[in-house]
Formats: sequence, C-alpha cells, structure tokens
Amino acid sequence: MTQIQLSDAQAVILSTACAREDGAVFPVTASLKGGAVGNVCKSLLKQGLIEEIAATDLNTVWRHDEERGPITLRATPLAYSTLGITDEQDETPPVETPTAPIQRRKGTKQETLIEMLRAEGGATIDEIATALDWRPHTIRGAMSGALKKKLGLTITSEKVEGRGRAYMIADD
Repeated sequence: MTQIQLSDAQAVILSTACAREDGAVFPVTASLKGGAVGNVCKSLLKQGLIEEIAATDLNTVWRHDEERGPITLRATPLAYSTLGITDEQDETPPVETPTAPIQRRKGTKQETLIEMLRAEGGATIDEIATALDWRPHTIRGAMSGALKKKLGLTITSEKVEGRGRAYMIADD
C-alpha cells in the first residue's frame, strides 16, 4: 500500500478530526486564513481521507446540498490508518443516524430574499431593495455568493415588460 503524504495543515486537520469521538472535521482548530481550510478539505476529500455526511449542527456545515441539505465532513477509516491510529474506530466508523431536518432561523433577510425569489414571477432588484433595505450591489452579492455558491440554488432571470429584470429560483 502506498503511503499518503500529508501537508502540515492536512495533518493537523485530519489528526484533530480523528481525535474526536465522531470523527468530525468541523470546527477546525488550525489557524488557517482565507480559503485555506476549504482547499485543504477539498484535497482530503479527493484522497478519500474525509467524507461528506448530513450535518446535525449548523455550526459544522461544510456546504449545502439541494437534496441532502446541510453537509459536514468526517474522517474515514483510511484517515485513521494513514495516521497510524489502530483502535476499534478503524473497523466501526460512527453510524449515520437519521435525524430531524435542521431548523433554519426564521425571519432573516436571507430567508425573505429566498421567499421573494421563489414567489410567482420572482422579484426585481428594486423590489428586493425596498423590502430588505439593501443596496443593489448587496442583493447581487447575496444572490451570487450565499444563494448560488453556498446554498447551491439555481437563480435565473428574465426581462419582464414594464417591470424590468426579474430574478427567480429555478426548481430543478
């Protein structure tokens, strides 16, 4: 079997996860800046050292999936063997138990934005700006960043006569 070479950051994140009872990667205790945590986690995912599972705690969310909801990461048996940890956790990883759906906070501006975009005919930038008291650049940033990238929603737009460009969430 080939030995997997780990960077210092990968080793720290992986050993911290393996030390936890449930093998959870988050919260990350390493002092990494910017997108470094994301890059390290993507690399560990590619190598099969960590895996995606349904998140039960909103503070440990890695990404949001349209079908599965919030997703978090945990160490795989390969991670334990790569680090030389040989206890019973190697053979019996924590069992994924079905849990109640995660309750999102109610009454947030993000929730209002999603409701407006899901409404029949969607919403224009001006309508959203009036409802949320946001500037147009903040609305476009929230749609492209929080909704598209983080939550994985598909946002479409179309020009509507007499109304302008209307944005809506496409149902896949």
